[in-house]
Amino acid sequence: MSNAEPSIVAAVDEVTVLEGSSFCRSNRAGDIMFDRPHGMFVKDTRIISHWELTLDDQPLEPLGVLSDEPFAATFLCRSAPRTDWSEPTVVVERRRMIADDVREDIIVRNYGPETLGATLILSVDGDFADLFDVKDGRVGGHHGVRHHATGRDLILSVTRAGHQRGVRVTSPDATATRDALSWRITVPAHGEWRTSVEVLPSVGGEEAVTSFPQDRPVEAAKPSRRMRDWRAARATIECADSALQATIERSFDDLGALRIQDPQHPHLDVVAAGAPWFMALFGRDALLTSWMTLPWDPSLARGTLHTLARLQGRGVDLHSEEEPGKILHEVRLGIDESRALGGSSVYFGSVDSTPLFVMLLAHAARWGLATDDVTALLPAADAAVAWIEHHGDMDGDGFVEYQRKTDRGLINQGWKDSFDAISDAAGRPAQGPIALAEVQGYAYAAFLARAYLAELVDDHATRDRYTEKAQHLREQFNQRFWLPDRGYYALALDGDKRPVDALASNQGHALWTGIADPEYAGAVVHHLLSPDMFSGWGIRTRAAGMGAYNPISYHNGSVWPHDNALIVAGFARYGYYDAAATVATALIEAATAFGGRLPELFCGFSRDEFAAPVPYPTSCSPQAWAAAAPLALLTALLGIEPDRDSGQLRAVNALPPAWGDVRAELSVGSKRAELDSRTLGRPGSSATSAMPA
Repeated sequence: MSNAEPSIVAAVDEVTVLEGSSFCRSNRAGDIMFDRPHGMFVKDTRIISHWELTLDDQPLEPLGVLSDEPFAATFLCRSAPRTDWSEPTVVVERRRMIADDVREDIIVRNYGPETLGATLILSVDGDFADLFDVKDGRVGGHHGVRHHATGRDLILSVTRAGHQRGVRVTSPDATATRDALSWRITVPAHGEWRTSVEVLPSVGGEEAVTSFPQDRPVEAAKPSRRMRDWRAARATIECADSALQATIERSFDDLGALRIQDPQHPHLDVVAAGAPWFMALFGRDALLTSWMTLPWDPSLARGTLHTLARLQGRGVDLHSEEEPGKILHEVRLGIDESRALGGSSVYFGSVDSTPLFVMLLAHAARWGLATDDVTALLPAADAAVAWIEHHGDMDGDGFVEYQRKTDRGLINQGWKDSFDAISDAAGRPAQGPIALAEVQGYAYAAFLARAYLAELVDDHATRDRYTEKAQHLREQFNQRFWLPDRGYYALALDGDKRPVDALASNQGHALWTGIADPEYAGAVVHHLLSPDMFSGWGIRTRAAGMGAYNPISYHNGSVWPHDNALIVAGFARYGYYDAAATVATALIEAATAFGGRLPELFCGFSRDEFAAPVPYPTSCSPQAWAAAAPLALLTALLGIEPDRDSGQLRAVNALPPAWGDVRAELSVGSKRAELDSRTLGRPGSSATSAMPA
């Protein structure tokens, strides 16, 4: 019997390359098949729905896929055997690069003893379908797509809901027809032939500028430069444990690939939620990702705060659920806004984005966000706090609740936003308005954040007001949400203010934010690490034994890395470092089984049942807050805290022994600090370190 570590083995057919909000999904030969959830997607629209390369009418057989950058992939294929030869002698290499446009370089190599004479055909089509229609298999046809061929250009275009989209597919030596580009090629024995194809989308008749000019090296292209700049600016981390190091490096690269840049504000980066189906700005995802990465790269927090403040709610709209001061749930850029949630390109149906915004601003200020930025963002924070106090508290009881405004919105509006995510121990769905446990923690932390921001400018009246509000909310939360007969916090309060008594992971966020009474913290930790909650790979979203428990569900028994990372931070906050190390170790072992990349979520099967974590079939990968989770684990287990006033960085060493030593260099504002776990004391010891930053 082998002693090798178990790992995930799967025949994955789909390959995704991505940059910002653009991505391409194909099979392993590089072909995009119209009957699969494939395509080239730009601005939430599938601009190419069919892209198939054949040689003498024969499909190509994939040999392997190489990817050295998130925005690029090389598909290595071979053709069918030539006449009179039993072995294939022709290799086709396809190098694909994506940004706001796509370039594909094609190389045909002939390893046969005679000159190859062949016809190469690239079949092309586009349906301009909405991204979610593709994801959910609701694409019903071409809906008025126009095809036009002239010389070497194949042009597709459509007008829907008053908006025009198009795409031009071109190659310098091709012949275009209405559904293909073709080449008659001759390749000498042991020689090669090559060409390049460009895919140039247009919006309103304005065509994208090529990101990968053929007369310049790819290394000079904007996506290449952006990734180099990202890698050069981020913190450096050196881990003795190779698995941890590999996971950290993968996390940084994935976060770099998921960054979105607004052309009107190119100095501000935000992060897309996840590939392939959530390559857009989501408020909650961007805020939590920015929080978890802030000690290691502060640029995402700054970009996220300014972008969300610019898009903050101003008026009241029942359809989009916009309210004054509210922070958005998601932004969509598809052709037909009526297809989006709430029938709007910006949808606000999130109960937690708004308090998370205030939390992040104060957290960024502690880490040295420039005073000018803090000052500019303070009005947005005040509007957000006002939303928490008024619109967020729907019935005036001091808790923040949600209930969708129309049937076009999300039924559940916390981070567990699937329709069946909030139910009691028996599995009965909760009726709204619903006050989630973790959201009260966010509101509590937001009040304290506003108090901290007031302290920075010597506004003592505002500081005292929000400190008092936070304390009152904390008292009310522990009175109403604690279940003394169960020994844990309720998942939520329903519309009749009855506890939704399911044992779930949400209460771990109450430790993260500090709203939990220290008297109850030990019981919470005990329950979260019980066999019903802890799978051995991570803490489940819902305990086995609950009525709605399902290990293969989205939110009712699965394991979410970001959820676990925040719980680890909560364990450390209350001094339960051994518990924190247990969960952190399990997550990194899960990442190793997934090839060094933590997915959005995975199934909640017990480690005793299966020796490797079981993938969730439609999990995003890479996904922003899953990529940020390993960085958050390091922050928590090193106890890293900045002190803006003293200019020092405090840290401890609560790393799992198996991880060995960690060395890092990170920033507090404009200052750099070096951290070495070997010089740090254990939590609670007199050797706890303070380092200049």
